[in-house]
Parts: sequence; structure tokens; C-alpha cells
Amino acid sequence: MATAGKVIKCKAAVAWEAGKPLSMEEVEVAPPQAMEVRVKILYTALCHTDVYFWEAKGQTPVFPRILGHEAGGIVESVGEGVTELVPGDHVLPVFTGECKECAHCMSEESNLCDLLRINVDRGVMIGDGQSRFTIDGKPIFHFVGTSTFSEYTVIHVGCLAKIDPEAPLDKVCLLSCGISTGLGATLNVAKPKKGMTVAIFGLGAVGLAAMEGARMSGASRIIGVDLNPAKHEQAKKFGCTDFVNPKDHTKPVQEASSTCT
Repeated sequence: MATAGKVIKCKAAVAWEAGKPLSMEEVEVAPPQAMEVRVKILYTALCHTDVYFWEAKGQTPVFPRILGHEAGGIVESVGEGVTELVPGDHVLPVFTGECKECAHCMSEESNLCDLLRINVDRGVMIGDGQSRFTIDGKPIFHFVGTSTFSEYTVIHVGCLAKIDPEAPLDKVCLLSCGISTGLGATLNVAKPKKGMTVAIFGLGAVGLAAMEGARMSGASRIIGVDLNPAKHEQAKKFGCTDFVNPKDHTKPVQEASSTCT
């Protein structure tokens, strides 16, 4: 691409201070260095994790920074040593990446990569300790290695998953966080056996994905628990057999159930 190796100027939503409204700014995005990829972000979602670290209540405040991690985009250019991806590939960012070499990456029981595990306090690239974002020459920090609230971002190759170009990015962008988090929590951590009863607390994107995992595992009874009764109908599409709204009961949730129709 014509922009390869050059600084790209683009729009980004910058968080200048904790809890203050994001500001649309023109930022400079440097070319990717070794084992890095520059991605054109086409779609990005808002995850509560973004809000949590934007508020910075009880965490180390790292500002100014570009938030965002649940997204889908297209590879614009690649840095030295990148062989898995080429310009034009469709990708999803993953904030807990894989070096594919450490003990955690080689294990079937863990994905907490020694090199690329999530680090919310680090606002720079791991290769050289520098940010790839600047405004008038001053650095703007990264967020969990993804920073998708920018039209272009630079990400370590181990934090990108190549996907089928036919997959609609406006929908599969949710796979880069919410859906994989919930589905993985059920299939890879809880690991329910066929015929078991499973309860899911909270029926947002993560909860519904966890519910889908329970359905795929063959759970015979899937209990959805949420304070919002409007989520009942949607939950049925993901395998919900029972729905409990704690507001409707005086006894503990585990003693209450309401069979779905």
C-alpha cells in the first residue's frame, strides 16, 4: 500500500484525563516496527472495560491514551519479521496475545502468555518501549496493546487473529472480546458436562456468549439471572430454559426459578 513505511495522520478518540469526555483529534500513527502490524480499524465496539479504565477509579491512571480493544479491521502494513499476515488481511485484535513459544502458550490450560498477556498499565509497545501514536510530536499512550478508538492502530502480531474476509467485520468484531470471553469461560474453564445445570449471572454480551457455550456443551438446564426482564426473550435464543429476576423474589436466587415458555 502507498502508506506503508510512512506516518499516517488520522482521527482518533483521545482520553486526555480520567472521566473526562473523549476528544476527537488528529493523531500521527507511526509505521509498525519489528513484529508489529498497522491496522485500519473499520469497526470498533464499546466494552465496559474501556469505561472502567477511562474512569480510572482504583487503577493506575495512564493518560493521555487511546482506548478501545473490541474491533475488526484490515492490515495496512507489517513490520520486520511478520510472516503470518500481509496487507489486506482481515483481522481481529486480541488483548491477551500469544507468542506461541512460552509455557503458557504451549499449555492447553492457560493462555496467559509470558510476553503478551494483558497489561493495563503499559501504554507503549513492548519492542522498544515507545508509543506509535503522537499529537504534535508528543506521545499518546496505547491501551492493552490495541487502541482501536483510532482509524489506524499498531498492534503486536501476536495480538491479532486472522479471519475469513467474508465474515462481516461489523458483527464479528464482538468476537475479539465479549463473545470469546463468555464462550471461553464456559467451554475452557467451567467445562460443563452434558446434562448438567448451568446458571449464568448477567445476560449482556459476555453472559449470552457463556450461555451459548452451555448450550453447545449439552447442558440440560440453563438458568439466566438478570435484573432486566427484557433480556428474557433474547436469552431464549441462546439456550435459556429458566429465567430468574432477583427483584421478583425474597429468597436467595439459588432457591428461585421461573421456567421459560
